[in-house]
Amino acid sequence: MTLPRLMVAAPASGHGKTTVATGLMAALARAGHTVSGHKVGPDYIDPGYHALATGRPGRNLDPHLVGEERLVPLLLHGAAGADLAVVEGVMGLYDGQIGGDGFASTAHVAAVTRTPVVLVVDISSASRTVAATIHGLRTWAQPPVDVVGVILNKAGSARHADEVVRSIGDQVPVLGILQRDDGIEAPSRHLGLVPAAERGDAAAALDRLAGQIAERVDLEAVVRLASAAPDLHERPWNAAAGVVQWQTAADGPSGRPRVTGLPGRGARIAVAAGRAFTFRYAETVELLEAAGAEVVDLDPLTDRRLTEGTTGLYLGGGFPEMHALDLAANAELLDDIRGAVQRGLPTVAECAGLLYLCRTVAGPSGQPAHMVGAIGADAAMAPRLTLSYRTARAVGHDLLSRPGERATGHEFHRTGLLGDPGGRPAWWLDGPDGPLPAGVATRTLHASYLHVHWAGHPHLAARFAEAAAAAVPVTAALR
Repeated sequence: MTLPRLMVAAPASGHGKTTVATGLMAALARAGHTVSGHKVGPDYIDPGYHALATGRPGRNLDPHLVGEERLVPLLLHGAAGADLAVVEGVMGLYDGQIGGDGFASTAHVAAVTRTPVVLVVDISSASRTVAATIHGLRTWAQPPVDVVGVILNKAGSARHADEVVRSIGDQVPVLGILQRDDGIEAPSRHLGLVPAAERGDAAAALDRLAGQIAERVDLEAVVRLASAAPDLHERPWNAAAGVVQWQTAADGPSGRPRVTGLPGRGARIAVAAGRAFTFRYAETVELLEAAGAEVVDLDPLTDRRLTEGTTGLYLGGGFPEMHALDLAANAELLDDIRGAVQRGLPTVAECAGLLYLCRTVAGPSGQPAHMVGAIGADAAMAPRLTLSYRTARAVGHDLLSRPGERATGHEFHRTGLLGDPGGRPAWWLDGPDGPLPAGVATRTLHASYLHVHWAGHPHLAARFAEAAAAAVPVTAALR
C-alpha cells in the first residue's frame, strides 16, 4: 500500500517538533492535501493539535501500548483516505523507554514503519555545531536512520542561518528556516502544552503558524520526500477484528468461547468529553462502536444529567484539577452519576476519571472541590509529575479484567490520592521493589491512574461493551 509519509524528529525535547509538525499538517491541508496526523508515544495533547490542523482524529503510534506488530496497521488505519501522513516524534530521536535501548523511540517507530525522517533543530544557541549534531543523528545508529531533510528553527538572523546552512553542506537538504518567534509557541502548564480544546485562540494561532510554515518551508520538497517513502504491505488495523478475536478466544474459568454476535448490541455508553476531559484515544470509541455499542458524548461541565438510556460510562483523561470548581458547580450531574455508579452502572475511569469519581479534588489553588463521591478518597496536586510506562497485572475478576491478565499502559499526572480508596485494586503495577496496588475495581467499576490503549487490548473494550449491554439503563424512573 502506498502512503506518502514523513516523521518529524529532533535532537531533544524543546526544539520545536510539535510546532513544526502541527504547522506542516496545517499548511499541507490548506494547500489541498488530505493529511493524517500521528504522534509517537502515549501523549494525548499533541494529537489534539494535529486534529485541529488536519480536521481528522489525531492518532498515536506506541509499541509499548499496542505492540510493535500493530504500528503499521494502526498507521494505515488512521491514514485511510489521506494522501499524506505526518508523524510527530517524541523527545530526542533515539530516546525511548528507560532501560529499553531505544524501544518506543522515534527512531524505533520510524524503522518499524519505514518512515523517512525530517529533523527539526533549534539553532538559537549554535551555528557550525548544528552540522555535527545532524551528522551524529544521521549516522549513530546501525542501520542508520533515514534522515531526508532538516528544518532549522529559531534562527537569530539571516547571517546566522547562512552560517548553519554552509556548515551542513550537502549532508541533507535544508527544507526551511524559521526565525525566532515566541508568538507561535503554545502555552504550557504542569502536564505540558495546554490542550487545543481549552484554548479559545487555538484556531487563530494555528492559522498564523500554517502561514509561516507555508512561507518559510519548501512544501513541494516535503511532499516529494514523503512520496518517496516505501510501500507498506501490512493490512490496516480493524476494530471489528479485535472484537471477533475476543469472541473466539476462551474467556473466564470455563474456557468456553464467547458467543457470536456483537457483545455490546443495545448498549449506550456515555464518554466524557469537553474542556475538562480531552484525553482519549480515537480507537477507544471505534472499538466500542465495533462491539455494537452506541457512543454518546457527555460534557461534565455543561450536561446536567446522563443521557436517557445510558448503560455504561467511560471517563477518560484530562484536567479536572484545572476545572474543579466548575465541575463541582454542576451538582445535578454529580448526583446523577453517583447514584448511577452506586446502582451498578458499568463505569471505566482512567486518571482524570478516577479524580472525578473521588470525594474531592484540590487543584493548584489548594481549595478542595466536591466531585462525584463514588470512590472513598480525596485527591490533590502532587509535588512532582508522574510520567512512566507501566506493565500491569489484573488482581481479580472485575469489569475489565480476569485474574493474572497483563496489560501495558502509562501514567501521566501531577495529582495523587490522599489515602487508600479501599476495596480491591484494579491493577498490580510492576515496580522496582515489587508490585504496587493501583486504583479500585469491582464487577461494575474499574478506576485507576493507568491509561491503556485498547487497540492493544481489545478484550477490555469488548468486555466493557458486553457489561453495558446487560446493564439496566439510566432512566428518569430510576433517578
